Amino acid sequence: MLPLFVLAHFAHHLLSALLAPLLPFIRDDFALDYTQAGWVVSAFTLSYGVSHLPAGWLADRIGSRILITIGISGVALSGLLVGLSPTYIMMIVFLVLLGLTGGGYHPASAPLVSASVEPNSRGRVLGIHQIGGSASYFLAPLIAVAIATALGWRGSFIWLSIPTIIFGIVFYVLLGRRGYAEKTKPGITSSDTETPPTPGRWRRLASLIFLSIAGQALIFSTISFIPLFIVDHFGGSKESAGAMLALVFSAGLWAGPLGGYLSDRLGRVPVVLVASLIAGPIIYLLNLAPYGWGIPVVLLAIGMVRHLPMPVSEAYIIGQTSERNRSTILGIYYFGSRGGPGVITPVLGYLIDRLGFHTSFTIVGAAMVILTLGCSIFLWGSRD
Repeated sequence: MLPLFVLAHFAHHLLSALLAPLLPFIRDDFALDYTQAGWVVSAFTLSYGVSHLPAGWLADRIGSRILITIGISGVALSGLLVGLSPTYIMMIVFLVLLGLTGGGYHPASAPLVSASVEPNSRGRVLGIHQIGGSASYFLAPLIAVAIATALGWRGSFIWLSIPTIIFGIVFYVLLGRRGYAEKTKPGITSSDTETPPTPGRWRRLASLIFLSIAGQALIFSTISFIPLFIVDHFGGSKESAGAMLALVFSAGLWAGPLGGYLSDRLGRVPVVLVASLIAGPIIYLLNLAPYGWGIPVVLLAIGMVRHLPMPVSEAYIIGQTSERNRSTILGIYYFGSRGGPGVITPVLGYLIDRLGFHTSFTIVGAAMVILTLGCSIFLWGSRD
């Protein structure tokens, strides 16, 4: 089932991956400033993050099959409505719906994917699963810009939503045939026997979850403004700005599996700490890199530090929690990591409106370094 889960992960993120590359088109259509443009992203990310809390709780009680299906077909149907929305307010409403329907996929799918292997290979398999989401964000800018050039930004949402709805229904049937229709998760061994309770375990778990949430929120918020940064700061075209965003997410095709592989051998905590620490200086380099070759290199590096620790954090949480509350804890983690950008993005837009890109990116980079050093106090000396 792993290849099918990779494809399902691709389908889950396809519609939401259209927002950032199409933001210059949406901004011009509705004549938005940076703060309003930030709320376009936040309308989805805030509701997406909040929806993970009840979704994680439900996954532990009603099973994963229904939630995964809503996370694919429900998201696609909401994306169709976004494409049909005639006004800015209606688009915001449907983006909220897009987020609410998507919350069930990750806390429902991650335990099923990790259950197929032994704990010492968990990071690698979750990294492979991440390829699906990364491929979606990698291809979405290229596909979306091509469609938007011919049919407008609404056409991208409309035409990509229809096959995604169909796939979600087909995947629901396949899950039933493979034995995932029951409420209990087949083949999952309780982590109570894998990871005996140790002193400070919950303190370290909370610290790593907080660092992962903060890092993903700050990095994703920065990524959301990259197309506008390229258009307004360097004078690039909307088409090239949207397509260049694919560089960020192309790193997920290899950085996620690499991070999972390294964490299986070197430990989860060291990989997360190193990736988080170097993320700050890399974001700051956006202020210094030349447009021709420098910006593509920095964007690729940003993609690396975003995607490399993601499956590692998931593997750490799964390994440190019991079967009965695993999806619930994952729901809390996804609530912050997916919803956090919804809080940070409009704040970053406000800063850019008043201080400019250079100062705003410097603040984000400094915040990453400070948060990493602070969390390392509680994580130092821990491997898994």
